[in-house]
Amino acid sequence: MARIATLSRFAASLLAALLAAPLAHSAVPTANEVMARAAVLYADRLAERIIDRNEYFTTRVRRIADVLIAQARRDYPETAGWAWEVHTTDDADISADCMAGGKILVSKPYVERLQLNDDELAMLLAHEIEHAALHHNLKEYQAALQIDPAWAQRPFLELEHAVDHDRALMNQLAATNYAQEEEADREGLRLAWHAGWPAERLAGYFRKMMRASDWPRLSKADYPSPALRWRAAQAVAADLQKK
Repeated sequence: MARIATLSRFAASLLAALLAAPLAHSAVPTANEVMARAAVLYADRLAERIIDRNEYFTTRVRRIADVLIAQARRDYPETAGWAWEVHTTDDADISADCMAGGKILVSKPYVERLQLNDDELAMLLAHEIEHAALHHNLKEYQAALQIDPAWAQRPFLELEHAVDHDRALMNQLAATNYAQEEEADREGLRLAWHAGWPAERLAGYFRKMMRASDWPRLSKADYPSPALRWRAAQAVAADLQKK
């Protein structure tokens, strides 16, 4: 059980470089800037929570994550230089996520509520890893700048806040976010399959997610429904099993 309030050496060095220049003056971010900000936000999240309280669960998550991260490093060579981190929390208000630069946080209550086995947990982690490996945060910022180029004249921190809080901008980015969820599902399944998990067992995560949902057939503008995600995962798994 621990509380973490410090940055890794890698993240701290990136942050130090950013304090002197573009982050404060321009909303046109680079991948390194996005990763440095993610490291700061991740450290804040960890500091607010008691993390890694259950040693067995944390060890289980890290064992599976280590295999997936090794595969990500092969599939996405740039991620080999990332300062990957994997922590767990008892926070029931989240499921799991992987921030830019490989900063992973997994909710024990979520995994327990869905009763995920190791194959299904691998799928959950692989989905989140793909969000980071595919630079979805960076691409979301780039999409926002295409929608409204005026953001390039404002501080990046304002854009970072707006993509999650400005309702008008969020609505304009909904299609981008929807496509990113589909991509993370598809590529995450492929990543975990390449790492050695059977495709049909990976797809089982989406079945459990659908069954646990109060609205399994409800899609949102920025998010496909659990039923659609389960159907798409079945199709990807069936294709992979032919190979």
